[in-house]
Amino acid sequence: MANIKSQKKRILITKEENARNTALRTRCKNAVKKYEAAIAEGDVAKAKGLLPDTVSIITKAGIYKDNTVSRKVARFSKMLYELEKASAPAAEAAPAEEEAPKKRRTSKKAE
Repeated sequence: MANIKSQKKRILITKEENARNTALRTRCKNAVKKYEAAIAEGDVAKAKGLLPDTVSIITKAGIYKDNTVSRKVARFSKMLYELEKASAPAAEAAPAEEEAPKKRRTSKKAE
């Protein structure tokens, strides 16, 4: 234990900060696990609902650097996109025949 008063304060503050950071890390990890579990189950609706919450938690936590947060968010979005694409019905996968584009009518200028 420290003898100097300022060092005693630093020890207390460090313990508080450590507890706060541990709680934030745990919250982020739990949110990610929950989202990835929804993706693994193939539940598109649940994953869509969890994505904004997960992104918000990770962004606001402040435990990751900005580029790391961006990379994680991009990967989460990609997971959801691929899940939606894979679970789309076959009817949507094969688009119906489209009509031919209409020709433009050009007016003849009076000369």
